[in-house]
Amino acid sequence: MKALKKLMDRLRPRFEKGGGLHALKSVYDGMDTFLFTPSETSKSGVHIHDNIDSKRVMIIVVLSLVPCMLFGMYNTGYQHWLACGAMEFPFLDLMLYGFLAVLPRIVVAYMVGLGIEFFVAQLRGEEIQEGFLVTGFLIPLICPVETPLWMIAVATAFSVIFVKEVFGGTGYNVFNVALVTRAFLFFAYPSQMSGDNVFVSTKSILGFGGNAPDGFTGATPLGQIATADVTSGGSVMPLGLDGTPIDSWQSFIGLIPGSFGETSTLCVLIGAVILLATGIASWKIIVSAVAGGLAMGAIAHACASPLYPMSFVDPFDQLMLGGFAFAVVFMATDPVTAARTEAGKWIYGFLVGAVAILIRTYNNGYPEGAMLAVLLMNALAPLIDYCVVEANVARRRRRTKMLTD
Repeated sequence: MKALKKLMDRLRPRFEKGGGLHALKSVYDGMDTFLFTPSETSKSGVHIHDNIDSKRVMIIVVLSLVPCMLFGMYNTGYQHWLACGAMEFPFLDLMLYGFLAVLPRIVVAYMVGLGIEFFVAQLRGEEIQEGFLVTGFLIPLICPVETPLWMIAVATAFSVIFVKEVFGGTGYNVFNVALVTRAFLFFAYPSQMSGDNVFVSTKSILGFGGNAPDGFTGATPLGQIATADVTSGGSVMPLGLDGTPIDSWQSFIGLIPGSFGETSTLCVLIGAVILLATGIASWKIIVSAVAGGLAMGAIAHACASPLYPMSFVDPFDQLMLGGFAFAVVFMATDPVTAARTEAGKWIYGFLVGAVAILIRTYNNGYPEGAMLAVLLMNALAPLIDYCVVEANVARRRRRTKMLTD
């Protein structure tokens, strides 16, 4: 590492003003600060100095996502083997299959997103922002494994440009960039982002795996429940690809069809522990979101109707199905787009959880509400903070008036 540091220091003059590569200074700064902790310190206006910059924060978030990524690799291979009717499930083959399935999507997301950010940084003469370190990792995790690469490229470019850069870059975006990418794909290409044929990879990759039978369908548990017929006493318990019922334990572990990294609540909890232990995520948002989800799930369950099959699902099972847990831990806690005030975090989180369950329960055509719930609350977060601040101001005015009277 010392040799690499010396090399970077030796190259620095070429990227400074007057050097032959001055036009690429932001690229050099981005690489240098990514590899090494910056030695520069703030000259004024700062009360706390430490070496935890935003790049280190983003890297911690990426590390917290690794369990979901690794499990997604295994589950992708596992669901493919089930779809092909296999009786044996070799661990290394399943992991390699999942790795080969997700790698191109990670590469495309990073190439498009970072390419745009590098270009904009050069155009503005600014440092390269590091927010896409997390966004580029999130996008493949929240998309179905069968999403075409060109769609990921188009959606990523749209989100980075129109959701992030036009607002000023990292720290200024109103909406979560990864979720807008997912929303863009869902509304622009609905046939590729929903249904029974997009959440399970059905073809071999570089000789690994096989080909699923023609007409194969791999509906997610939420999709099965949303279309269940309970008017004549039918069950809302979904079935796995092997035909066995999916119980609460399977939902918690995550060996079920779904978006690449969202299925395992266990791995999401591991990521949550990392984020909370390092102080990156707000525990108030996570706790209040879970409370909101449970409250809305309990209300729906108490008023269960055959018109809405999801209302028959146990409130705790609601939290472990679909992308609810993933959205609460990794999306709702985004410090840029979430509420900033302490009281506002409680309100914001509770509404995220409640709205997510509300949408998925009472909209049979869209059995997953976490994405829309977080985006809606992203839009309302500034209003929540404004109301909290104004309430505090009004309370202090009343207190002051009482003291002066």
